[in-house]
Amino acid sequence: MDCKPMSTPMETNLHKLKETAADSELADSTLYRQMIGSLMYLVNTRPNICYATNALGQFMCEPKQLHLVAAKHILRYLRGTIGLGLKYDNVDLNLHGYTNSDWARSVVDRKSTSRCCSSLGSAMISWCSQKRSSVA
Repeated sequence: MDCKPMSTPMETNLHKLKETAADSELADSTLYRQMIGSLMYLVNTRPNICYATNALGQFMCEPKQLHLVAAKHILRYLRGTIGLGLKYDNVDLNLHGYTNSDWARSVVDRKSTSRCCSSLGSAMISWCSQKRSSVA
C-alpha cells in the first residue's frame, strides 16, 4: 500500500508555480513586496485570498515575473468581487475553536502547517496559519 500523502490541487499548483518560475526572469522585488504587503493587509477583511497570498509570500526573496503576474491576478479578482463581503449574524453567541495540522503535506518543502480558528456566533474572531520551521 502506498503511504504517500495526497496533495491538494492548491499544493500541486504551488509546486508547479515553483517549478515554472525557475525559467522565468526576475521581477521588480520592491514592487512585488509592496503588492504582497498590501494583500497581507487585505487578508484581515478578505480571508478568501489568504492561501494565495501566503503562497506568493513565500517567494519574496527572489520574485520571478510569474509570481508578479499571479499577484496581479489576485488584484484583478479583488476588483471584480469588490461588492462581496462577509455577513455576520449575532443570533447564536457560542464560542467555537478548531485546530488542524497537515503533517508535512507541502509538496514544495515537506514542512507542516498548523492552523487554528475561533468563532463567536457566526463571526470569525481570530484565525492563524503557521508553517513550521523544521521538516516533520
